[in-house]
Amino acid sequence: MKRAILPVRIFKFYYDGFRTMEWGRELWILILIKLFIMFVVLRIFFFPRFLNRFDTDAAKEEYISNELINYSTS
Repeated sequence: MKRAILPVRIFKFYYDGFRTMEWGRELWILILIKLFIMFVVLRIFFFPRFLNRFDTDAAKEEYISNELINYSTS
């Protein structure tokens, strides 16, 4: 019998485990809300897009090279 690939086996393991629980659906909803907060909301506040203030690629390249030079000398 051929074994499924690892991510599929992991998914089936958790799916079966949560399906048999009384609070399984609520736990999945909580997990999805936490992932949304971690990857969407926190990205907006802690990882702003500094390069959007530059119009051209050349200006972006200049900024990055200046930042790398200034960081390496300090």
